This record gives sequence, structure tokens and C-alpha cells, in this order.
Amino acid sequence: MPDPCIICVAITGSVPTKDNNPAVPITIAEQIESTHEAFEAGAAIAHCHVRNDDQTPSVDPDKYGRLLEGLRKHCPGLIVQLSTGGRSGAGQARGAMLPLRPDMASLAVGSNNFPTRVYENPPDLVDWLASEMLRLGIKPEIEVFDLSHLYQAVAMEKDGRLQGPLYVQFVMGIKNAMPADRHSFEHYVETVRRIAPGASWCGAGIGRHQFTLNEWSIELGGHARTGLEDNVRLDADTLAPSNAALVRRVVELCEKYERPVATWRQAREELNLPLAT
Repeated sequence: MPDPCIICVAITGSVPTKDNNPAVPITIAEQIESTHEAFEAGAAIAHCHVRNDDQTPSVDPDKYGRLLEGLRKHCPGLIVQLSTGGRSGAGQARGAMLPLRPDMASLAVGSNNFPTRVYENPPDLVDWLASEMLRLGIKPEIEVFDLSHLYQAVAMEKDGRLQGPLYVQFVMGIKNAMPADRHSFEHYVETVRRIAPGASWCGAGIGRHQFTLNEWSIELGGHARTGLEDNVRLDADTLAPSNAALVRRVVELCEKYERPVATWRQAREELNLPLAT
């Protein structure tokens, strides 16, 4: 029996995208409703951002708290993953929501270029975010934008700054960063299996590369991320009507490759998370 595939849905990004697709949920109520639909469609993890009233990125713990409360109420068992990404805040403000103790939080362990700026993750900030996640019992999702980030995460696990087993996500298709290249992706997968054999891994493609990375990940035995944060279209001519519609595309790929879709219980077991929060 092939391993179940964990589907992560990134419900909304940290930058305004509503004008590009009205289905992108912005308010807390919209995010809860959209996530519930995606959860019912098969998602076991929700990757979450929040925004201010003017749609600018926010790290407001109150907003995150209301979102977390609503998701736990309406999506029992769902793994909630909060973002500590750099577009929402600067310095330690990026971890202001960690005391809420979500199941998971994203963690970039190195810097890289984005389309118009440098995504800065200096070592002292990485160490502080990692130490807070360790202290609060939050499992990091290691966002790998470059092969060096994978090696850094493994080094941090070995010296105790991260608690294993690792969960890593290979992000491809961002301009000026790693392209969505099959040979490179296979090298990522071979490398994580070699240097972190106990790790679980996921692929995330940006924009038109989302479905490509979904398929590669499922085919090669990993997990998959989808959602309106990364891609607002079903195809070149059709806007995605919901996060749930994108999740259903991943479910269809799982059926194609005869991979069962992980339930939230199976996902928690795979990621060594408690069954109840």
C-alpha cells in the first residue's frame, strides 16, 4: 500500500490578491469558510497568513488567535500551520503569534532572492524562531528555497536547534530563486532521503508550476501543497473558484498515482503531532 499523501492548502497569501481572483479569502471569516471547504475536500494542513483591514500583511496575534480558534472549531483535527514569513513583519515580530501554540509554523533557515527583493533570514533570527518553536512544542515546516537550506536544517537538527524528524518543503518556481526543474527536484528528493532519511517532504510550486510540483511530489512519494496563496488559476483561462477546487485537483492526482489521501489522523501520525490540540 503506497504511503498516504498529505495535502497542505495555503489559503491566502500575505500580499493583496483579491483583485486577481475574488475567491481568495481575506477576512478571518472568509478564511475559516474557505479552509473548511478545503478540509472537507481532503486537505489535512492549512498554511495561514492574516492581514490588516487595508489588506497589508499582519502579524497581529489577535487576528491569528481568532483564525486559529475558528479553524479548530470548524475543522477539528486539521493541522494549523502559521507563517513566520518575512513579508508579514520584520525581526522577532515575525514570531509574535507563536505563543498561540499552533501545530506547526513555517521556518525559512536561509536567505534567497525573490522577484524584487531579498528574502532575508539572518542566522540570529532563524535561531530565535527555531528556539521559540522548540520551546513551545511547535513543529517547523522547513521551507527550502535552495539546496543549502536543506543542509542547514539537517545541521540544526543534529545540534539540537530543531527537533526531528524534519518536515521539509521544496519551493520551486519563484522568479530569481529555484526554477521548477525536474532534474533539480529529483536531486532535492535524493538528497533529503540520503542526509535526512527520517524526514518527510513536500513540494510547492508557484503560479503555473503548482500543478507540476503537485504531480512530481505525488509521483515520487512525497506530500503536496496547493492553494490560492501560490496560484489563483485552474488553467491559463480559468480562475480557481475556491481553495477546495485546487485541493480536489490534488486528490485526482493521488488517484492517478494510486496514492491514498491522508486523513488528518494519518497526517498527525506521520508528522508526530498529537491527535488533539
